[in-house]
Amino acid sequence: MATVKNQRLKRKPCVSLSLSLSRSNTHHCQSPIVEAIRKQKRENPPLLSFRKLLRQSILSQIDDSVIVIRVSDWVIGSSVALRIDFVNSFGVSFRDFSSFTDMDLVSGYKGVVGLVFGNENSGSNEDSYVERLLDRISNGKLAEDRRNALVELQSVVAENRAAQLAFGAMGFPVLMGVLKEERDDVEMVRGALETLVSALTPIGHVKAQKNEVQPDLMNTDLLSREADNISLLLSLLAEDDFYVRYYTLQILTALLSNSQNRLQEAILTIPRGITRLMDMLMDREVIRNEALLLLTYLTREAEEIQKIVVFEGAFEKIFSIIKEEGGSDGGVVVQDCLELLNNLLRNNASNQILLRETMGFDPLLSILKLRGITYSFTQQKTINLLSVLETINLLIVGGSEADPGKDANRLTNKTTLVQKKVLDHLLMVGVESQWAPVAVRCSALRSIGDLIRGHPKNLDALASKSLGEGPEEPALNSILRIILRTSSTQEFVAADYVFKSFCEGNADGQAMLASTLIPQPYSVTHAPIEEDVNMSFGSMLLRGLTLSENDGDLETCCRAASVLSHVLKGNIQCKERVLRIEIEAPMPSLGTPEPLMHRMVKYLALASSMKNRDGKSNTAKNSYVQPIILKLLVTWLADCPIAVDCFLDSRAHLTHLLELLANESESVSTRGLAAVILGECVIYNKSPEGGKDAFSLVDTISQKVGLTSYFLKFDEMQNSYHFASASSAQPRKPLTRSTAASVAEIEDVDENYLPDGKNEDHPIMLSIFDALFVTLVKRLEADIRETIVDVYSHPKSKVAVVPAELEQKSGESDVEYIKRLKAFVEKQCTEIQDLLGRNAILAEDLAKTGGGSHSQSETRVGGASDRVQVETLKRELKEAFQRLELLKTEKAKTESEASTYRNLAAKMESDLKSLSDAYNSLEQANFHLEQEVKALKSGGSSTIPDIKAIKAEAKEEAQKESEAELNDLLVCLGQEQSRVEKLSARLLELGEDLDKLLDGIGDDVGLPEDDEDEEE
Repeated sequence: MATVKNQRLKRKPCVSLSLSLSRSNTHHCQSPIVEAIRKQKRENPPLLSFRKLLRQSILSQIDDSVIVIRVSDWVIGSSVALRIDFVNSFGVSFRDFSSFTDMDLVSGYKGVVGLVFGNENSGSNEDSYVERLLDRISNGKLAEDRRNALVELQSVVAENRAAQLAFGAMGFPVLMGVLKEERDDVEMVRGALETLVSALTPIGHVKAQKNEVQPDLMNTDLLSREADNISLLLSLLAEDDFYVRYYTLQILTALLSNSQNRLQEAILTIPRGITRLMDMLMDREVIRNEALLLLTYLTREAEEIQKIVVFEGAFEKIFSIIKEEGGSDGGVVVQDCLELLNNLLRNNASNQILLRETMGFDPLLSILKLRGITYSFTQQKTINLLSVLETINLLIVGGSEADPGKDANRLTNKTTLVQKKVLDHLLMVGVESQWAPVAVRCSALRSIGDLIRGHPKNLDALASKSLGEGPEEPALNSILRIILRTSSTQEFVAADYVFKSFCEGNADGQAMLASTLIPQPYSVTHAPIEEDVNMSFGSMLLRGLTLSENDGDLETCCRAASVLSHVLKGNIQCKERVLRIEIEAPMPSLGTPEPLMHRMVKYLALASSMKNRDGKSNTAKNSYVQPIILKLLVTWLADCPIAVDCFLDSRAHLTHLLELLANESESVSTRGLAAVILGECVIYNKSPEGGKDAFSLVDTISQKVGLTSYFLKFDEMQNSYHFASASSAQPRKPLTRSTAASVAEIEDVDENYLPDGKNEDHPIMLSIFDALFVTLVKRLEADIRETIVDVYSHPKSKVAVVPAELEQKSGESDVEYIKRLKAFVEKQCTEIQDLLGRNAILAEDLAKTGGGSHSQSETRVGGASDRVQVETLKRELKEAFQRLELLKTEKAKTESEASTYRNLAAKMESDLKSLSDAYNSLEQANFHLEQEVKALKSGGSSTIPDIKAIKAEAKEEAQKESEAELNDLLVCLGQEQSRVEKLSARLLELGEDLDKLLDGIGDDVGLPEDDEDEEE
């Protein structure tokens, strides 16, 4: 057997050479082992083939340099491939090759494998072999023997899972001791570090069994548990040896990829730990690239580390490396730089502010600028552009949700980006550069939407942008053309998002777009598609709404309808303006112009008939045409009674909605949106006409569908995937090395295939049910339920709780008043009978729905019907309590007034008695005076003046005074008598006994006799 010769080797770069023995290139490596394999191939049958791993270090002299040859992965059969790895590591030397080359190769293979790995059926040989090697490393006397043992250990750990497990159980203390105590022996430190790298790296060609322990993960956990180990590794970065620094970075990267949080915490506690890592960015290219990859792992979701990295000058170093590597045309290093930059900016407002106020956004925008041949986009360039677009999106988003200054920072970032002409770059990439990959164009369009959303100045900037050379056109027109023409579903969704962001909260922008919606002759709207360059925005949109009606393809129509819904959303003036637009028929003989809304309902019916005719209700294209048009109608009718009146002008519209609602083959979204439109026709209905008013519509819904089934459509839509996904929208996932390739190679949606016959994750459906639209639908649903229950629970002519008919009119006799009250009561009875009949219909409908459905449907229908009944009963009970409380209040008020009037009447009667007494006293005084006058007359009339005349004058004056006072009193009594009569009538209504109330009042009052005033 060969003997081993101890010899220090000179390390050289690692080279891999693959040789095929069937080709003529075998002469490049005329080693004895190659000859042995060739000989074995000649002497053995071609069918004898095996593929095993042979690991043995052989020292050979080639081209006057000492290197190590590792033979691995070879096959004997129809072709023999020999892979020889020239590794600049420690090795052993076979002084004599003859004994090795002359032995039988197969048996030699088995012997070597058995020596190195042990028997395949034995699990303890690896442990014992690794243990022996570790013992030689720690207790060996000869330095060369210890180095050889370290090389053998690294070799076996790199290729055998069992050896990795064995090393993890007992090898870390030994190698960490080498790193601590033998720092001066560079060869030993190199070997120890390389062995650690092998122990933390998964073996690629060995398939792990399910639920099997992963040695690399276990070893990572063991090594990262001790903070001292991390500190020791970081200290090695200060060594001068290139390979020591390189292997150390590889170990730290492996630890971060498998145990990120633990390592982040450990590095934060080590003085100057991050500073040492940042210094590696200024090292040689290989070291720099490895340190860059390490920092991308280290800065993920670690705000404190991000701040320290930025403080160490990360921004300057990142942009310097990107510029050195060629910007967006660079390789994977540019991608790593941008990923690190995104980690530093994500949800970190302070770092964003520091970048904006120090270096500015110019270096970032220079990466986005396209250079060279604009139609040359490699996969790496695509990934780089996607990464820089993600950076722009992070700046637009601002800081984290918990940051109080997030809104101000976001606004400033948006303003600064537009000032730096980022809109020009985004429009170039997303709109003008049609050679750019779909993923890049979509990302650029979404960035435009985010950039202008909620920012008035940026909205105006986009509205004023023009594109193209020569005949320029507004940028919004170009984006609309992408919506109408693109074959990519993803690009349509992204371009539609631009208009959604432009119109949201921008009433002036909506009015500007709506002002261009001017009806055009049929010849203009159906001109060849190439002539739309000179069209206005409105003409192009109307052309898209009507262009595809002849060939039966509603794809363009529904896309234009989506844009129109954004223009109309929340803007009453725009809704009323568009209501006045009338579309001409293809020929005058085919009919008169019809409103645009009626044409959209016509397309909705056409989409239903096409789907039923073709029998392709599950195709992706058919799945979103109806929801888009229905969304337009929902948006149009919301808060707009005039639009509701226009919609109800045609009875066929209502009929078609009821058919959609009752058709179980339609999707949950289609039926739910149809229910919302019907509800809008109820809550925004101001029409007094019979058959179009809210009461008639509720009657129709109850008869055709049933209120229980109608309300059930809302519940089904609320529980659908689209509503749930809109309420729990997830942020965009970061672009990393593992996800970049899949994102860059974005594929469009297959229009003819839906998994499991569903369209839940279709991007267009997800864009239809965005968060704002879902919020609108939920608000409308609450109003619809309340209004319909209110209409259904009350008669057509609502009766006030205390109607005016209960009041007696002035000048109305009691008989007429009683007759009118009887008529009012009869009317009340008729309306009560009407309500009872409606309740009977509801009960019958509930019974039919409950008896004819499955158990699950019964539960849902029962719940919905119970909810309707409970709401109705609660409302009726509430109204009854209100009536009762009002009647009690009226009764108390009436009783209080009656008591007041009784007291007033008693007071008046007392005053009348006093006045009567005074009058009697005056009469008695008058009588005495007359007696005196008579006596005087009889005594001597000659000397007394005309007493009779004086008495007559006095009597006349007294009578005038008495008559004036009596007239005043009679007027007061007349007024009080009228009040008493009204109160008596009211008390009779309330069931009071007037005789009992008036019993004892006025018995002690005596009126003067009538003949008293006629005495002398």
